[in-house]
Amino acid sequence: MMAHKTIALDAMGGDHGPSIIVPAASLALREFPDIHLILVGDEDQIRHEIDKHGLQEESRLSIHHASEVVEMDESPVHALKKKKDSSMRVAINLVKDGTVQACVSAGNTGALMATSKFVLKTIKGISRPAICTILPSISGHTLMLDLGANIECTAENLYEFAIMGSVLAQSVEGVEEPSVGLLNIGSEATKGNEIIKAASQLIADSGLNYYGFVEGNDIYRGTVDVVVADGFVGNVSLKTGEGLASLVVHVLRKEFGKNLISKIAGIIALPVLRSVRKILDPRRYNGASLLGLNGIVVKSHGGADTSSFFNAIKIANIEIEKDVPKRISRVIEPYFSKTEEM
Repeated sequence: MMAHKTIALDAMGGDHGPSIIVPAASLALREFPDIHLILVGDEDQIRHEIDKHGLQEESRLSIHHASEVVEMDESPVHALKKKKDSSMRVAINLVKDGTVQACVSAGNTGALMATSKFVLKTIKGISRPAICTILPSISGHTLMLDLGANIECTAENLYEFAIMGSVLAQSVEGVEEPSVGLLNIGSEATKGNEIIKAASQLIADSGLNYYGFVEGNDIYRGTVDVVVADGFVGNVSLKTGEGLASLVVHVLRKEFGKNLISKIAGIIALPVLRSVRKILDPRRYNGASLLGLNGIVVKSHGGADTSSFFNAIKIANIEIEKDVPKRISRVIEPYFSKTEEM
């Protein structure tokens, strides 16, 4: 008998395919006793990894064969039109037909977004889906969207992102009234282009807990619970933060290894250094939600290791429990109705 929560894993997506996805699935099955996982992709390759990890008798793990793979550098249009039996497409189809409640993929981001939008469609009142993830901050965590799905946005798009991010913060982070900030080049009302200013007015009038404009340094300060940006700015900010985290870890390692005294200091500081590394470790935050779809799709980093991909499965599991698409639909409905009346 199938478990109540069922998640499809694109077993061929990402840089490592089944060699990472299968052990990550094993971790998830041990951690969450109420889920069933369906590995989608080349059956022979998947079965080889299942045998390798001793999962042959695992009743909550099954295979759904798919004959094609979307390559990481493949055009989203080509993937959508020509790869109808790809592991990515089949996994999303399983969400569409209700076989599973969520899909997790480490595959080509553009193809995943295009295919998800085509197959699942967007929630009524949402014109564009957005990619949202959790980032570490001084106060704990900050949700940020969009992270690359929408390079150019209208004020209305940013307004929708604010609503979706707020709902996700309530659902996943448990924040009752999430504060929302709009990323800008300054906090003053006069700063920014006309789209940003118009979006600010829409969000301010929405009834959300709107903080106002925030700047790049506010993302990691934890000034607000949700940071809203267009996909271009959001993606650059994300990658800059990841690069800075790597730099900090690199510099600390280098400095503590310079000479005998610094090595001794490093040994004394080892517990602190391990804690810093853990906090900044991007694997802990792997798993970006594709918000605004009629279904749950979580994007894992293409180069994810076992621990990283497990975290993406964990996020999908939480979103199933909280029924995030239905929550977004319920919250967006009043705003959508208000827009129709205008």
